[in-house]
Amino acid sequence: MTPIQRNEAIMWDVTDRIFLGASRTPDDSFQKQEFMALRYANRHGLITGATGTGKTVSLQILAEAFSNAGVPVFCADVKGDLSGIATKGEAKDFLLKRAEAVQLDPYEFQDFPVIFWDLFGEKGHPIRATISEMGPLLLSRLMDLSDAQEGILNIAFEIADREGLLLLDLEDLRSLLVHIGENRKEISLEYGNVHVSSLGAIQRSLLVLEREGAEHFFGEPALRIKDLMRTTRDGLGAINVLAADKLMMNPRLYATFLLWLLSELFEELPEVGDPEKPRLVFFFDEAHLLFDEAPKVLLERVEQVVRLIRSKGVGVFFVTQNPLDVPDSVLSQLGNRVQHALRAYTPREQKAVKVAAETFRPNPDFDSYEAITQLGVGEALVSTLEAKGIPGVVQRTLMRPPSSRLGPLEDDERRDLMKLSPVAGQYDETIDRESAAEMLKARAEKAAEAAEREKQSAETRDERDSRWTLPDFDGSDDRRKTSTSRSRTTTKRSSSRQTVTEAAMKSLARSVSTQLGRALVRGILGSLKKNLR
Repeated sequence: MTPIQRNEAIMWDVTDRIFLGASRTPDDSFQKQEFMALRYANRHGLITGATGTGKTVSLQILAEAFSNAGVPVFCADVKGDLSGIATKGEAKDFLLKRAEAVQLDPYEFQDFPVIFWDLFGEKGHPIRATISEMGPLLLSRLMDLSDAQEGILNIAFEIADREGLLLLDLEDLRSLLVHIGENRKEISLEYGNVHVSSLGAIQRSLLVLEREGAEHFFGEPALRIKDLMRTTRDGLGAINVLAADKLMMNPRLYATFLLWLLSELFEELPEVGDPEKPRLVFFFDEAHLLFDEAPKVLLERVEQVVRLIRSKGVGVFFVTQNPLDVPDSVLSQLGNRVQHALRAYTPREQKAVKVAAETFRPNPDFDSYEAITQLGVGEALVSTLEAKGIPGVVQRTLMRPPSSRLGPLEDDERRDLMKLSPVAGQYDETIDRESAAEMLKARAEKAAEAAEREKQSAETRDERDSRWTLPDFDGSDDRRKTSTSRSRTTTKRSSSRQTVTEAAMKSLARSVSTQLGRALVRGILGSLKKNLR
């Protein structure tokens, strides 16, 4: 729909935008309502701020708004208090006061369609991926492998592809590494040196992963991306909430899983250009874990996915405390910004405030640097993309109150909702089909059986040969010796091959012998004829 001019601000019809809150004048009175255009939500976004400034509530109201617009959402519940989005909120004085301050009328409470997920299968439906889907790059990041160890992991995946070995779970990868170790010399000749020490390091990393619970994540049935993109019959987008409070004890697994999921969305979804609204919005909470100590190749992968995934209709919002947590190459692609308060006590914090302030389109009514340090809880500097994707002037905004519950669900409430989930029963039971571990085991058993048959055949031949001898014309045939004598004595065989000279001499001797024999026969026959006459 074409934007219209109203009070010197670009406004959209309510079906084309989501309500964020109300900006304030310098004297802290109401100025105007602030919105985010749905058509530019796939240009990504950033939510930052210190602990306790309202980042999680901002994530919650955005998720609610996208759901009401028919856009599915995926988000991680890091602290456990986002699960309340599945049930109606309660009228409390501070919420009603906030609704009045931002002129949210009517302010209605609402529950939202939520699907709970959990890598450990405790607070949500199990969510899994196969080793093959994860790939060597993300696995190397997950296991913190060196370049040499990552090289061996790439060899393992190449061998699996070449030999048709399915890599589904950690046991499959462990069996493949054992296979590589047993055939290390031959594999080294073809792919390069495979060090035993590097193999051992990878196997130890697998053991650590297993003890940290990663075996729950790898296997089948693997997650189907379309299950994250459900909508209800009345047009609400599903809000997929990943229980991450326990997962955060393994930050590397958390970050690698979310990056894998983002990569899967990028690989599987078709190109749609710039749709009227996103097909999915992905919130990456605690985003600094993705970039901490990440190798260059991984950062390049993240930058590529963020840059290109918008054409698949996916919007990505990074949620973190400090804008410095996000590399400049990624930060420059985040068009919608919600900046909560930051502290500026240390030089690094002062730098973070400066960076955040400089990324906004300036507002002549206030200084962004000072405003960031003075924002109250639930306040934020907001800048969203306007017509033609141009960043709007930054506004000091009081964020709207949520319609759903603030705080976590009770355990029985969560269980009841999971029973009504559209994916209930689809991922609960693991599937263990024939894969690399079983295939390599079957190969080893066949090889052992073949070796046993060859051994028995050899014993039979030895027993048979011990009963027979061959004539020894030249003293070179030792097969006439019994097995007993062979076991006691080592006889050096003479060569059965003839030199050129020997062959010529033997040929000449045979020729001379033949001629003499013929002459002798003719002489004897001649004498007999004479006597007969």
